[in-house]
Amino acid sequence: MRNKFYARAWSILRPLVMFFLPVELRGTENLGDEAAILCANHSSAWDPILLVLAMPQNFNVRIMAKKQLFSIPVVRWFLRNIGVFPVDRGNSDINAVKTAITSLRDGWNLLIFPEGTRSKDGTLGRAKSGVTIIAAQAKVPVVPVYIQYGRKKFRQNIYISIGEKIPAKHFDVDISDRKMLKQVSSTIMDEIAKLRENMPDVD
Repeated sequence: MRNKFYARAWSILRPLVMFFLPVELRGTENLGDEAAILCANHSSAWDPILLVLAMPQNFNVRIMAKKQLFSIPVVRWFLRNIGVFPVDRGNSDINAVKTAITSLRDGWNLLIFPEGTRSKDGTLGRAKSGVTIIAAQAKVPVVPVYIQYGRKKFRQNIYISIGEKIPAKHFDVDISDRKMLKQVSSTIMDEIAKLRENMPDVD
């Protein structure tokens, strides 16, 4: 399933990035073989890069990213070739939702930042309802992920913790019920918060 361009880019970028931003990845045993949505906190532009490069090269994952990143031709070419697809965060982007669901049904994992935008101070925000809609339609579990950065400017230590799956049946809800969507989506952030509580102090 993995394309050659991704494999080549991963093999080149991983040693370079990990030298300057070493990552300790925990909880990979919680992933399994079935497709799932990885939901992570979002405090840095490095988040998707570090998470993907910390994973094994053969980990099948696609990333939903804000459409503004695709405005630069070279960047757009690179992102599309490694499997990233755009989403218009300001509107209900039906095409992005369809791409996400199709990808999951085809066996890809999907990385989403449920808060929708980066946190400026590291606090956890509210999850958007879109992730629950996608999970409900694709009938897949959600895996909470917490990314913690150190305080050093050079070669800071970074920890990524992968939590236990939230079963697909948890997202078997009426997607027309906005109140229910918000409640279910909030449980994702609750699980991410639990991971944060168990993270070590990072220099």
